[in-house]
Amino acid sequence: MTTAILGISAFYHDAAAALLVDGEIAAAAQEERFTRKKGDASYPRRSIQSCLRIAGLEVSDLDYVAFYEKPMVKFERILENAATFAPSGFASFGRAMSRWSSLRLDIADEITQNLGAGFRGDITFADHHESHAASAFFPSPFDDAAIMTLDGTGEWSTSSIGVGRGNHVELLQEMRFPHSLGMLYSAFTYYAGFKVDSGEYKLMGLAPYGVPRFQDMILEHVVHLNDDGSLFLDLSYFDYCTGDTMTSTRFHDLFGGPPRKPDELITQKEMDIAASVQAVCETAVLRCARHAHEVTGSKNLVTAGGVALNCVANGRIVREGPFERLWVQPAAGDSGGALGAAYLTWHHALGEPRSSRRPDAQKGSLLGPEFDDRDIGAFLDFVGAASTRFDDEDKLLDVVAELLERGLVVGWFQGRMEFGPRALGSRSIIGDPRVPRMQQTLNLKVKFRESFRPFAPSVLREHAHRIFQMEPDEEGAYMLTVAPLRDEWRLPLGEEERRQLADPDLRVRLAVPRSVFPAITHVDYSARVQTVDERHGRYYKLINRFYERSGCPLVVNTSFNVRGEPIVCTPEEGYNCFAATDIDCLVMGSHVLLKDEQDLGVLQDSERYRARFSLD
Repeated sequence: MTTAILGISAFYHDAAAALLVDGEIAAAAQEERFTRKKGDASYPRRSIQSCLRIAGLEVSDLDYVAFYEKPMVKFERILENAATFAPSGFASFGRAMSRWSSLRLDIADEITQNLGAGFRGDITFADHHESHAASAFFPSPFDDAAIMTLDGTGEWSTSSIGVGRGNHVELLQEMRFPHSLGMLYSAFTYYAGFKVDSGEYKLMGLAPYGVPRFQDMILEHVVHLNDDGSLFLDLSYFDYCTGDTMTSTRFHDLFGGPPRKPDELITQKEMDIAASVQAVCETAVLRCARHAHEVTGSKNLVTAGGVALNCVANGRIVREGPFERLWVQPAAGDSGGALGAAYLTWHHALGEPRSSRRPDAQKGSLLGPEFDDRDIGAFLDFVGAASTRFDDEDKLLDVVAELLERGLVVGWFQGRMEFGPRALGSRSIIGDPRVPRMQQTLNLKVKFRESFRPFAPSVLREHAHRIFQMEPDEEGAYMLTVAPLRDEWRLPLGEEERRQLADPDLRVRLAVPRSVFPAITHVDYSARVQTVDERHGRYYKLINRFYERSGCPLVVNTSFNVRGEPIVCTPEEGYNCFAATDIDCLVMGSHVLLKDEQDLGVLQDSERYRARFSLD
């Protein structure tokens, strides 16, 4: 007899499903990948179907369904918030209630009805931050660890510190709504003209172009930051408790004007705003990590929650923090809560034992659906695509490595789809990081997005410490830490390059090569590193082959999608993205497609895509 536990996150942001079978992760996927609605928060019906299909199970095989938070407690917080700020809180209350009106508060009935008559199992509920904590600790490679969860808000908690030992996690301290590091960062995301709950990584990417000249102002007026990393917000500068926006008129007066509109030019002010709040965030995260070390005494740290996706702060924990090792849940946001809730049912409710494993139990986070060569070939035949199939994998790798050496942009569609926000080599767009204008090409002609956005390197794990300031045994398989480039790979800057780097136009700054790997080197010489090893299958083999041919042990890696859309899931979506962008080559399974050999008239034309995904 097997025990199957389905975890669900839904109804707020980034809905997902995760399936444990006898304590092993069988599958996990976000709903957005199937509905094609970025950040889709609806009930994850398609994700559930995908997880069951991957595991070869039916709804009737489910023993438990675990929901990632406690809806009634969250509802109490909404009601209490409205009462506290009445009458000014009614607008916020109405907005929250409109979200909750799609539920019937009794989510158990909602789950049962959606699963259908075949479901005969039990339904369990977990605390939001406990779900985050479980998602961080249980798949980690540690027998014990300090736990740090940081996000916007759950039921009441906005941050927590805990400890994991064996098969148990315990939250020891928490910070409560409305005081929240995640909400502070989102408020500045909104003020800089980016979308809350999805634009925070843009703010992080913009920060190195600015100077933190507003940092003291933030700490003096907006937030009081304690030595243990907890904080207290002056709510008069915010509007999320009482109104329809994140920031108040007083906030705008303090920082010299209203928020930037999304279609307005990014100025030095927004760059400095980003640098300032990023500096505050890093300080808070480091203080919280040091406090977690003092409280738990563990040499290991695991983290989850939306703030855990701030890879710059994570990099500082690795380089400056008190811990020997850090592990971050790859699906650190709400989607990972589905996995944590399932783990809590297995280990806490059922009391099942746990043994840690190396490198971890997350399986590279390659947990979604996959499509074999027969599926891919049938689709390509249906649309009349011109392709070459290479059944000899060595030949396939040679062909693709040669295309990369020629400076071509390759769409790489292989194996199981990634779980979490990062493309990790299954649904990736890749290129040679040494090509001088590769970053601009990918941003403007493939991704249709802001030109300042940096790209990540995928580097062979055994070579990572030669290229980046990393330890020889350090890994970053999930692209969740930033590391500086080693000095020997940096290029000297002359007078003209320094003048260009001072230009207010970001496009001028981007044209200045900073290293021999310009496509992955950010303006501050940092990179969001993904280390690649045998877990990554054919992707690892490809980078090895590229290294053998070129002497370069890394490629530039960005997610296989265009701005505003989720990462592609199916061969059709991969082909449509290939057809509508300036991707030169598409490799799906063993099939290689070259752009100049295609008749793409049957698919979306790129002009329509460019109009839809026009830049800010």
